Amino acid sequence: MISGTTRLIAHLGYPTESFKAPLIYNPYFEEQGIDAVVVPMGCRPEDYPAFLKLVFRLSNIHGALITMPHKIPTMDLLDEISTNARVAGSCNAIRLGADGKLIGDMFDGEGFVRGLKRKGQTIEGAKALVIGAGGVGSAIAASLASAQIGHLALHDDNKAVLDGLKTRLNTWYPATKVTTGSNDPDGFDIVINATPLGMRKDDPLPLDVTRLSPDTFVGEVVMKEEITPFLAAARERGCRYQVGTDMLFEQIPAYLEFFGFQTTTAEHLRRVARL
Repeated sequence: MISGTTRLIAHLGYPTESFKAPLIYNPYFEEQGIDAVVVPMGCRPEDYPAFLKLVFRLSNIHGALITMPHKIPTMDLLDEISTNARVAGSCNAIRLGADGKLIGDMFDGEGFVRGLKRKGQTIEGAKALVIGAGGVGSAIAASLASAQIGHLALHDDNKAVLDGLKTRLNTWYPATKVTTGSNDPDGFDIVINATPLGMRKDDPLPLDVTRLSPDTFVGEVVMKEEITPFLAAARERGCRYQVGTDMLFEQIPAYLEFFGFQTTTAEHLRRVARL
């Protein structure tokens, strides 16, 4: 039930037809008796800077979830920015501070890393290869560095994007060894496909899976299907793995904490979601 006391969380993006967050958050809020609601708001890119400021002028606004194509432009509209958002170069959550400031953070990588930890994968001091240095790859790299990964190897065909991420990581997480270049997975504890490869059946695999050790933990960000061709090939090698939707469900507890709501587990959210 929405009333005059309900706190609004705007879900800002364009277009809105594929939005899944309201179907996860709102059933959870209803179950827990939390007087809040996530509302999809389709905002075209040319209107976004002005619209974001106006949304946060509402007296009952609590925060916002930010999705494509607004994650990067949001960075120039914030008053306070988390370290992980700075490294990722994008933002997917905004909280309204007590003083009216807009506080931004990035949780894509946090969700991915929480999933790894809950599956028993050691991160501190480990060696990870992240293939794809775009938005989601940058967010995962930032969260791995925040979790004290020992060696972070990055691969992307776009050298400018790759070098930019490496520079940001070296600036904000100088203790993390960062290298760029090869997508050879040999010798890594964790290997992550953070590219769109796997969205289509005829996509090539992001790496040579014959070079994967059975001891390597493999992660995926593509959510179109649970077991992508890459995960299927890694599973055949005997690798433990994480599916793309785990990143979505694992980050929501972090969002709830960020917004000051009662948090929960990814399993609970999967049970109550109405996807």
